[in-house]
Amino acid sequence: MTIRVLQAMAGAEQGGAEAFFERLVSALHRAGVQQHVLIRRNAERAARLRAAGLIPVELPFGGTLDFTTKRQFAKEIGKFKPHVVMTWMNRATAMCPPGDFVHLARLGGYYDLKYYRSCDHLIGNTEDIVNYLVREGWPAERAHYVPNFVDVDPQVAPMSRAAHYTPNTAPLVVAMGRLHENKAFDTLIKAMARVPNAYLWLAGDGPQRAALEQMAQVEGIKPRTRFLGWQKDVSPLLAAADLFVCPSRHEPLGNVVLEAWAGGTPVVAADAQGPGMLIDHGRNGLLVPVDDVGAMAQAIGWMLNNPEAAAEMAAAGRASFEEGYSAPTVIDRYRAFFDQVVADAGISDA
Repeated sequence: MTIRVLQAMAGAEQGGAEAFFERLVSALHRAGVQQHVLIRRNAERAARLRAAGLIPVELPFGGTLDFTTKRQFAKEIGKFKPHVVMTWMNRATAMCPPGDFVHLARLGGYYDLKYYRSCDHLIGNTEDIVNYLVREGWPAERAHYVPNFVDVDPQVAPMSRAAHYTPNTAPLVVAMGRLHENKAFDTLIKAMARVPNAYLWLAGDGPQRAALEQMAQVEGIKPRTRFLGWQKDVSPLLAAADLFVCPSRHEPLGNVVLEAWAGGTPVVAADAQGPGMLIDHGRNGLLVPVDDVGAMAQAIGWMLNNPEAAAEMAAAGRASFEEGYSAPTVIDRYRAFFDQVVADAGISDA
């Protein structure tokens, strides 16, 4: 039996879960999985999915006054007749109607389970999230760990330093993510003030951008700090970097760590939930205490001043990525998981 999977994402324009949704549905399509995709109205996301060979259906996925999405959701299920419906995040999960299919929800954070009580199974993208689900009362046999993968080309040409007024001889530190308090880019900026001569490229956007630019000015590193905005392809950015830093206060997984590993870039990270799980300190990266400016500055300086050791950690990071987080590995796990839950539910085309 060919498994049919309907996937529904009602996320924001940008974000880690939204980016992984696009990667996963596109990779599953390339692997031959029959899918139907529902998304919140977003012309750019729809165009990217069409370019990947999918035909997304755009729905409002609005608030309490949205009376059309649930009805249309049910209609799309009736037409496609999926064996599996996989919803992403709170809103799409809450709007999924009941039916003769296995309802999965994928969680990339420590979400309130009140939105997920109607699901048959929950997927956490870290083992710690799965442990959280069980602690919150979700049955252990219906909580599953399936990791993310990232899409980085380690052979790509580096992003031009000249285009960002960065000397070729200057040590270059790269960080990326939403410019939000949880990401602790303020800690990184303060740490960079203690690392002479190194430049910082910060890729991302968000509510803290103006405050972070002001902080860079106050800390005296504005002349060697570049705010790059969102980058659709992080491969050239990572190829240009001497070091990648993830300073997050809260980071359930740390896709950015996986991206740095995939790009062969050495990593320093704050010991938040996800990076602390991923990184074996001293082997495939360095961990520092959360919000410890001095420790972060010391780790950055050590990495930049010990390029041979940094290269060894980068190679170990790349090996960790290949072993557990490459696209073929994760896609195989998802396909096996879909087959298993459908078989366990006794669903067939008969």
